[in-house]
Amino acid sequence: MLKPSPNILRLGIPKGSLENATVDLFAKAGWRISINERSYFPSIDDSTIETVLFRAQEMSRYVEENVVDVGLTGSDWIKENNSNVHEVAELVYSKATSRPARWVLAVPAESSVQRPEELRNGVIATELVQVTRQYFQERNIPVRVEFSWGATEVKARLLDAIVDITETGSSIRANNLRIIDTLLTSTTRLIANHQAWQEPWKREKIENIALLLQGAINAREKIGLKLNAPKDTLEAILKILPAEKSPTISALADGTWVAVEVIVEEKQERELIPLLKRAGATGLISYPLNKVIP
Repeated sequence: MLKPSPNILRLGIPKGSLENATVDLFAKAGWRISINERSYFPSIDDSTIETVLFRAQEMSRYVEENVVDVGLTGSDWIKENNSNVHEVAELVYSKATSRPARWVLAVPAESSVQRPEELRNGVIATELVQVTRQYFQERNIPVRVEFSWGATEVKARLLDAIVDITETGSSIRANNLRIIDTLLTSTTRLIANHQAWQEPWKREKIENIALLLQGAINAREKIGLKLNAPKDTLEAILKILPAEKSPTISALADGTWVAVEVIVEEKQERELIPLLKRAGATGLISYPLNKVIP
């Protein structure tokens, strides 16, 4: 078994659906990760970090067993594996959206089943076996839960129901299925094993990674906005900007003008810029952000 070095932080990157989103997130946080399709050991531009690819489903076990110091996986798989790990940070990102993923109980749209109780003595297919068994046991509903190796949506018409993961619900709708309950809502977590968390150097490194990853997530839907304005229009311009924002205001060489800079939600840009222009702002510039750290 591979054991992390005391002078190196071994980082587990989730292989599969989260892989590309994770690499992109690290790039925005300041680390460049390069994955070779023939290797499970990606390169990273940080001599103090080694990376290894594991499936998200097994990541928490390898973190708990000290195969890696720290890794990223869903809270669903931490619960499914009943892993004893230190949860460093919640990182709300996924393969398709910024919304949490949901594990849902679904049946064919044409099924007469409306409630979980109506699945008594039925067969349920899922990857999330332990969580699904616990769900039905807590409700005193006897069912047989079978592990699904993939294409779970298809099995809803071969068995009685499925428990599957969805972000947008598009795959559920595409397969003409109907959701009758949500078992679990899951977000990505940065997790560490307890031994690494107790080592000062590794803990500081892990905390630094968490801070920068969270900063990259915070920046996803925000932009920076710069503008120049005559001083006598400043009050009107500040009233247009979102009330919860505190812009930076700097004097320009021409003492009758100021520069204003603020961070706003990207979706607000299309409404703000025309209003600011009409209020007297000039030289408006908007720009993307890599990280926003409160």
